[in-house]
Amino acid sequence: MKFFLLVTFLIVSVSSLTTISAQSTQAPKHTESISQKIDSLFAEWNNLQKPGATVAVVSAGEIVFEKGYGSANLEYDIPNTPSTIFHVASVSKQFTAFSILLLEADGKLSLDDDVRKYIPEVPDFVKTITLRHLATHTSGLRDQWNLLIMAGWRFDDVITLEHVLKLISKQKALNFEPGEEYLYCNSGFTLLAEVVARVSGKSFAEFTKERIFGPLKMSNSLFYDDHEKIVKNRSYSYYDDGGTYKKSVLSYANVGATSLFTTVEDLSLWTMNFIDPKVGNKEIIDKMNTLAVLNNGKTFGGALGQFVSNYKGLNQISHGGADAGYRTFLLRYPDQEFAVVVLSNLANFNPGGLANQVADLYLENYFAIPEKEEKPKVKYKKLKAEKLATFSGNYWQPKEYYSRKIYVKNDTLRYFRWEGNESDLLPISDNEFRMQGDNIDLTVQFENNGDQKFMNVIENKGEPLIFESFDSVAYTPEELENFTGLYYSEELETTLNFVVENDKLIAKHIRMSTMEFNPIKKDTFQSSFYAYHIIDFIRNSSGMVIGFKASNGRVRNLLFNKL
Repeated sequence: MKFFLLVTFLIVSVSSLTTISAQSTQAPKHTESISQKIDSLFAEWNNLQKPGATVAVVSAGEIVFEKGYGSANLEYDIPNTPSTIFHVASVSKQFTAFSILLLEADGKLSLDDDVRKYIPEVPDFVKTITLRHLATHTSGLRDQWNLLIMAGWRFDDVITLEHVLKLISKQKALNFEPGEEYLYCNSGFTLLAEVVARVSGKSFAEFTKERIFGPLKMSNSLFYDDHEKIVKNRSYSYYDDGGTYKKSVLSYANVGATSLFTTVEDLSLWTMNFIDPKVGNKEIIDKMNTLAVLNNGKTFGGALGQFVSNYKGLNQISHGGADAGYRTFLLRYPDQEFAVVVLSNLANFNPGGLANQVADLYLENYFAIPEKEEKPKVKYKKLKAEKLATFSGNYWQPKEYYSRKIYVKNDTLRYFRWEGNESDLLPISDNEFRMQGDNIDLTVQFENNGDQKFMNVIENKGEPLIFESFDSVAYTPEELENFTGLYYSEELETTLNFVVENDKLIAKHIRMSTMEFNPIKKDTFQSSFYAYHIIDFIRNSSGMVIGFKASNGRVRNLLFNKL
């Protein structure tokens, strides 16, 4: 199963960082003590009866540590080794972006070209989507995996490039205008790989072998564009089903967003190329590492196919991946000429966390020493219970599709997320509150605009997350009947059948499990199935339900019409 967490990568930020150790000008050194500590970190998976991981550490242009833990194949007790080949999922994306930059250096395209110049099947959304938008997750395109699941596909189905391109070509709308937001999007990188293929006249697998893997001597690397192809020495992916390991099947035959097969040894060679380029040049490397900029001039941590962050005062560049039971992470510290690669074949593995723990062992003396920050004392006010009650109510976040409840308890305003998870809000002005709790830096503001109330949640003085007040609703079984019927999406070429069963609104699909929808507010329902997380029913001028728009984390407002 593929997990759609907004993060397949790890971004860590640290504030108030000042001094750095004098040792920071030297390359990190490997010691036998560090080897033992890495073994301790991975000891849980150092067992042939378990899936596991492989690790490589690069310092100053050399692999200073590499090792495998656990099993690459549980059926034959084949161990993971540094030369075991893994599907690395979204770590693939940086190779796709790099390929585009190689063609740009050849004078065959520009990052600022319209994608439709090369792939005219991409719909004309009026606003231009550039290759740069695709490479920085700012295109506004809906995500291919979410669309496929909404259409009734399973992640263990054979999913080809043709399937993805056909689905993208039928889209009628974007999540947002290109460049306005960052929203992780696999579709963009599938399109970039196809641009490489069409411009170069070679398949993406052939291009990357010729231009990247061959020159860098990455002899165990390939883009896997044929789901029936035999690859020797590959690992198989697994998940833990309550103490029993089961196969997590992957049959992808699409590339660009995913499907790089490689090893920690080969990825180590890749990281060295960022320090001393044998493929590409410094200009390409600098472009890869440069933060993307939104239309409003702000950055968000994303570069080309990778993410840039500050980790304990050091510049860290990274990306992770998650497909089926594969969990992968590659992180680089360019200023220290240091990198860590962790590849796993177990779904509940945390490669990003372990990669950072490995890095900590080497970089301990390089990290910035935080100054002791004297936090200003917050001056709280006393507001009467009647005043606090005016802020009570339900609030909806229209982009992230979740709600919060505000209520008064024991003369204190409470911020309710779900049962067992709520926080006190203490007033610092007549309409402004500080959220209480360890390591919490949140301010909550309330505003009125006529009959509509708004709640602004502000973290670390950043951009406010705006919530709209709403009235919760309950429907009788008879009222739920208004929402029943067949609904068809032209974009997905799929139909959902809504019925009322056991006084609940139920949606049925020929390939999906039955989905139960619960009302949140008027005409808005929520499901526990992430692909149809939120649906907003549409009514005509007579009040009759004529369709709905479905949304989830990476698809917004996809239209279904009632038949």
